[in-house]
Amino acid sequence: MRFSPLLRIIGTALYGFIGWEIGLVLSRAPGLQVDSWQLVIPFTLLGAAFGFLLAPWLVRAPADAAQSALRRVPIADLVAGLIGITFGLLIAALLSIPVSQLPAPFGNVVPLVLVFMCGYLGAAILVLRKHDFFSLLRGNAEQRAGGTRSEVAPAPSNGPMLLLDTSVIIDGRIADVAKTGFLLGTLTVPRFVLNELQYIADSPDSLRRNRGRRGLEVLDRLQNTPEVAINFIDDDPGDAQQVDDKLISLARQHNALIITNDYNLNRVARLQGVRILNINELANAVKSVYLPGEVIPLKIIQEGKEFGQGVGYLEDGTMVVVENGRRHLNSEVLVQVTKVLQTNAGRLIFATPE
Repeated sequence: MRFSPLLRIIGTALYGFIGWEIGLVLSRAPGLQVDSWQLVIPFTLLGAAFGFLLAPWLVRAPADAAQSALRRVPIADLVAGLIGITFGLLIAALLSIPVSQLPAPFGNVVPLVLVFMCGYLGAAILVLRKHDFFSLLRGNAEQRAGGTRSEVAPAPSNGPMLLLDTSVIIDGRIADVAKTGFLLGTLTVPRFVLNELQYIADSPDSLRRNRGRRGLEVLDRLQNTPEVAINFIDDDPGDAQQVDDKLISLARQHNALIITNDYNLNRVARLQGVRILNINELANAVKSVYLPGEVIPLKIIQEGKEFGQGVGYLEDGTMVVVENGRRHLNSEVLVQVTKVLQTNAGRLIFATPE
């Protein structure tokens, strides 16, 4: 507790002053035949001791609780609530001027009631309607921009909802695929997926932290691409706890598709009738097709599992196993395709040196 000494000093001074005032009030009570210092000094010391001992717990515990609660509140809710309270207090200040002219005690009590009521209503209304409020602000900003993005037509937003999984965001290829225009729909990122990305980006492990930051950079790239329609939603299904289960539940509610690279999510979602778009399957589908007998140039970079084998990779990442290719290690040769196998991990090509 780095602030404990400061809190103890403040608490000692504050509660000591309160004890001083209490001692003065009691010493002036009628019928009490004692000197003022006989009450002021004990009450001052008692208040100072109380503040010295309990001030860190009386102040720090509520502060820690408020800090942990604020971390769980989305930033959009915080901004909307702050703006709502500001407008509510402004309205309360305007209403308090005529209301303060009411006869006592209403003229003193009603303005205070208006402050609390208008502040609460302003925050509650703006948090509940934050989507409409921010959409209105974005619409006004676009009107002031004067159509500066009119050169590039934005993607249509009337297509199906496409929910993005954490794995496909971190992978990054979704940005290139979306930019080509093959995804006819609105890319949608739920708040719980964004929170998981932020949690990964804040991880103490450097590898996980870099993956999370790359995912956030991919989202920023998608958001700044005029050809891509992307939307962030706060829907959080209450019937699920894990992120994958929430995605499936959300897809079933909105009849949406899930874009993912997660093999387990792929299988579970298909079993529950949810349509899946798998980027890995798309990558395998667009790879070059080689038939047995074709000759291709290949650089053999490592040994294979079997004796005498060599292994190389095509430009699209396809593994090529070359029989008797070990003697051509670290050199580029012409190989003839003998067999092509399609596996769950991708396409595998077998070849022999030409």
